[in-house]
Amino acid sequence: MAIKVNLLSHTPCPEQLVAAAAKLCYSPVGVDEIQKDLTPEKVDKFVNMLSEMGHESPMEHASFTFAIEGISRACSHQLVRHRIASYSQQSQRYVDGKNFDFVTPPAIQDCPEALAEYEKIISMQGESYAKIRDALAASIAREKYPELPKDNVVALAEFKQLDKSAYSAAIKKANEDARFILPNACTTAIVMTMNTRSLWNFFAHRCCMRAQWEIREVAIQMLKLCKQAAPSLFKNSGPSCMSGRCPEGKLSCGAAQEMREYFTNLCNEEKP
Repeated sequence: MAIKVNLLSHTPCPEQLVAAAAKLCYSPVGVDEIQKDLTPEKVDKFVNMLSEMGHESPMEHASFTFAIEGISRACSHQLVRHRIASYSQQSQRYVDGKNFDFVTPPAIQDCPEALAEYEKIISMQGESYAKIRDALAASIAREKYPELPKDNVVALAEFKQLDKSAYSAAIKKANEDARFILPNACTTAIVMTMNTRSLWNFFAHRCCMRAQWEIREVAIQMLKLCKQAAPSLFKNSGPSCMSGRCPEGKLSCGAAQEMREYFTNLCNEEKP
């Protein structure tokens, strides 16, 4: 399953809002008067000035909400480390994991020996999850209906016919513990909302060539959508080297100039 990022919603007229909020700090007139004078050209100029000054707090007034699908749990664990954001993630408690999709890292995909072992273990985990989940759910079912068959699959089928509400509760309860065996490779879906200032920070870290490949792909797709929705706000967004020297020192990719060119023209370029 390929990574898919959609921009679900964002603050209306985000650039104009940021400019108006920032100008209020320096203006003796009210917001209505400020907004009357904000032409697109003035908004672009003012947003650029704020960025150059490092006056970032007005950026927090504009937020962007993304739907991110097809990423691994390993990737989502990195994503939620960005704390100034809101998240709603697909639950392994409520969503059945018996036939889970999973992410295969490119390095494993390109190595036949590693891929064979990887797919074997993934298959084993899926089978074990099903057995554990069914055993736990059947155990709960037999507490209420001791006469149910010993075969867990058959028992659960009969339990569902006898009491659908109790069956659903038992499956949910079983999922809670069976999910412990599921791998970080499991795909997940998450809705995330961040303000512009937090997004700048996110892109600075996660668009870097040293970021893990999966979250970097997510960040690049997100940045492309942000640039399309609010080009002035995200004109200089990207890895840290977009706004100065690379902070990675000896670990630098050594391609700062190429990265600046790529992210400046992101909406027209292919991924490096």
